Amino acid sequence: MLEVRGVSKSFGGVRAVADASLEVRSGEIVALIGPNGAGKTTLFAAIAGFVRPEAGRIMFEGAEITGLEPHTICGRGLVRTFQIVQPFAGLSVRENIAIGAHLRIAEREAALAKANEVAALFGMASRLDQPAESLTVAGRKRLELARALATGPKLLMLDEVMAGLIPTEIDEIVPVIRRIRDSGVTILMIEHVMRAVASLAERAYVLNQGAIIASGTPAAISSDTKVIEAYLGHGAAERLRAQMEAGRG
Repeated sequence: MLEVRGVSKSFGGVRAVADASLEVRSGEIVALIGPNGAGKTTLFAAIAGFVRPEAGRIMFEGAEITGLEPHTICGRGLVRTFQIVQPFAGLSVRENIAIGAHLRIAEREAALAKANEVAALFGMASRLDQPAESLTVAGRKRLELARALATGPKLLMLDEVMAGLIPTEIDEIVPVIRRIRDSGVTILMIEHVMRAVASLAERAYVLNQGAIIASGTPAAISSDTKVIEAYLGHGAAERLRAQMEAGRG
């Protein structure tokens, strides 16, 4: 469904993404992980059209979308959420979700009806008339998901949707993401909450200093020496191995 081939992007001489490639197949949940500053959000922005890559190609459902405007890419069914959630504060929850629905639904009443339907999936039916600005962090995360889903996406890109949530809130949102996939929406997610990645993702890619350094199942990459070094620093894998051996002794 999505193919990213050799994408690179620099800012002021700093290479944010370097020859990165990944693939997402229809019906999957795929995670993109890596330490802070690895280039994950920049790669997301390039895929969704918010920044133009200097090199590489991005294909969605067999057609090239490299360099297209975000609204055009969104119209084709590839939609992203944002790490910093900014709802339309002066509008209600219903109206915020309806804004997403208006991508494909012109008539106001029909868009509001779609908002009611989507809100029910996220457990927000009782909050439809609540001002968006009054929601908690967890509520705003759900609203961001709901608004994105209301656009009718084929592939949904989630940028750290669990950031800032407490463990019980994470436990509540994991099944919501699974339900979205089960409804027929493919998911590519940036996430730092590794237990959520392990629970949700069939495959994961690890980005470090702009480059993909590993890919595979969450279980496989969690024991990859390059991945451990990327997160914990040089020599970390050897230190962990020594500690485990000492513990067994």
